Amino acid sequence: MARPRSKLVDYLQYLGLRLFEMFLHMFDVQRNYRTARWVGEVLWWLLPKYRRIARGHLRRSFPDWSDEQIDRVARRSFRHLVCLGVEVLFTPRLITPGRWRRHIRLVNGAENARLLVRRDAGLIYVTGHFGNWEIMGYTLAMLGFPTVSVARPLDNPYVNEHILGIRERTGQSILYKKGATAGMDEVLARRGVLAFIADQDAGRKGLYVDFFGRPASTYKAIALMAIRHNVPIVIAYGKRLSDRFEFEMGVERIIHPADWAGVDDEVTWITREFTRAMEKFIRADPGQYMWVHRRWKHRPDGTRVPGDGVA
Repeated sequence: MARPRSKLVDYLQYLGLRLFEMFLHMFDVQRNYRTARWVGEVLWWLLPKYRRIARGHLRRSFPDWSDEQIDRVARRSFRHLVCLGVEVLFTPRLITPGRWRRHIRLVNGAENARLLVRRDAGLIYVTGHFGNWEIMGYTLAMLGFPTVSVARPLDNPYVNEHILGIRERTGQSILYKKGATAGMDEVLARRGVLAFIADQDAGRKGLYVDFFGRPASTYKAIALMAIRHNVPIVIAYGKRLSDRFEFEMGVERIIHPADWAGVDDEVTWITREFTRAMEKFIRADPGQYMWVHRRWKHRPDGTRVPGDGVA
């Protein structure tokens, strides 16, 4: 049973975040990026547990890499994760109707745009813990295509409410995972856009598909919803291009209902295909992936990986 949270501690954490946010906004985003890179380097040395997790995941995902290359990419991953925190706080200021083109480059998006504009049916968006995964939902909503993102609330309710306000400022909505099935059905039934971060461990009852050469427990809900509502799945990403708040929003693949028609196991096929698409854009720039994330927490036999969860 989880220990009860202290309201005082939660509020002090929230107050610390707001003070830190106020401090960040005293400087331009480039200076904050420099600070974020430095903080990422400090965390690399101060957090041996997560350093070990990142190294372990990279070693198993890229077995032909040298130790030096693994360390270089893992350290870059730490820096990118801190940069994400800065970007979330600066997004409302910089991603606006008049300025977004300065910061966002759209690629491979012609078919995606057609689906968004025509809206013959709902859409499912899938991405992973890569680059800036928050920028896509925010930008789409600002452009007039609001998404409903399925997510887990943060443990601290005060911090959660504050971050939720940032996420929903342009019309994006958050649907919490617990008991979300009815809400997901409603979004797709009204031809809305449903978004998932699809590279999270789904526990003992998940569907196991290969991710970087190892079986990873993956949620079935994405495939089940796509099949039930006969809607396309857009596998997309938001890749950081520089330390000047510049991003590439791209589409790696679109899986249409016709693609899975006639396959023996539709749920497994869809889950495998969108996982392969995510792996492809991560392999293109692995330093932007969150390798400290315990993606392989469970084994196919249902047992939990002990220790750091490096399967």
